[in-house]
Amino acid sequence: MLIFAVIFINLALVFYTVAVWGEKIQGSLKGWHLVLFWTGLVFDTLGTANMSRLAGEGFRMNFHGITGILAILLMLIHTLWATRVLAQNDLRLKSTFHRFSILVWLIWLIPFVSGALLGMMRG
Repeated sequence: MLIFAVIFINLALVFYTVAVWGEKIQGSLKGWHLVLFWTGLVFDTLGTANMSRLAGEGFRMNFHGITGILAILLMLIHTLWATRVLAQNDLRLKSTFHRFSILVWLIWLIPFVSGALLGMMRG
């Protein structure tokens, strides 16, 4: 189960990173970015759930746990908002949406890195 958790978390990193930086480079939110946002969110949720099961501890009120929950919630809000922006076809929001995307991505990296460090220290 550990290998699946690691694969899922790393796939979340790949999909979310490609979407965020693809959006930034292209200068406008597009449909394929949204697909990758949703895919990254799904993989992050699967990876986090598997890691929690492996740890056998459930949610812990520590730095990693709090930033992890915050990151998933922000990813969900971000992806839902991207869905709305594309559905409304708001050209102004489509061209400035990347600012929020980069912020959410940076916050998401915090539990990703802290989880990797915790895994290496246990390991």
